[in-house]
Amino acid sequence: MLLIRNRRRRLVDSSDLSVSPLLFTPGTFPVESITLCDSTIDTVESFHFLGTIISQDLKWELNISSLIKKAQQRMYFLRQLKKFNLPRTMMVHFYSSIIESILTSSITIWYAAATAKDKGRLQRVIRSAEKVIGCNLPSLQDLYTSRTLRHAGKIVADPSHPGHSPLVGGCGPSGPKPHATRTVFSLPPLA
Repeated sequence: MLLIRNRRRRLVDSSDLSVSPLLFTPGTFPVESITLCDSTIDTVESFHFLGTIISQDLKWELNISSLIKKAQQRMYFLRQLKKFNLPRTMMVHFYSSIIESILTSSITIWYAAATAKDKGRLQRVIRSAEKVIGCNLPSLQDLYTSRTLRHAGKIVADPSHPGHSPLVGGCGPSGPKPHATRTVFSLPPLA
């Protein structure tokens, strides 16, 4: 057994470690086992990270299926609210706080790489909620756009964020480049 300190300075047993190699090429390749201090680390097909399922091939089907399953389970409660004749505004609040929050969890990460089939499955959940509530709700594309713009706005407003400089016209994490360097080398040397 090997104990390793992770970033949070907690001891981690190496027998519990697993790794999912991310493959950026088509096809599957056998992955050699990874050994860390004479202890073999298992490879996995997918793993949960902050509530998001990340698969080895960076496909989002498992994550989206999980989101749909959770949203369908919460749709039961929305239907119960409809049976109890709750006002439409209360049902919209319930939808946006319970169901929409599930559908949009880490949407800025997976939406661009999701297939049209998966996006259609997610939109179907939204349409069924519209039928239960009886009013129009924002589409999945609208939710993605609003979340992305809100996230970008927070990055622009926070000068300590690593992505702040490229968004506001800076030259990246290395800082601004001096514009006069080309003229320094083009002039004759001074005596």
